[in-house]
Amino acid sequence: MSETSIVIAAETGIRVASVADVNDALGVCFGAAGLLLTEADVDAAVFDLRTGILGELMQKFVNYRMRLALVIPDPARHGERFVELAREHRTHAVVRMLPSVDEARQWLASAG
Repeated sequence: MSETSIVIAAETGIRVASVADVNDALGVCFGAAGLLLTEADVDAAVFDLRTGILGELMQKFVNYRMRLALVIPDPARHGERFVELAREHRTHAVVRMLPSVDEARQWLASAG
């Protein structure tokens, strides 16, 4: 798929602040190579793993086999457990946490 099929959250008005936003974000992405979310596109509560928002977001994208690139330049800002999660998702097949927008775009563009 071409890079034009990447959904950029900031350009499409996607914002994830609660579990209720997850289905809306997913729905916008059907037919695209995937979704690129940056830290600015999500509420601070998403980074608090106890809320379950990030887990729900990641699981939905995995279930629908829709690529999700989360740009997190410094995972340590969000705590030790978040660092572990980010490390585990550096090479995940469907959901990746990457340090830069360029890397996220490149990975999403390589889909298919």
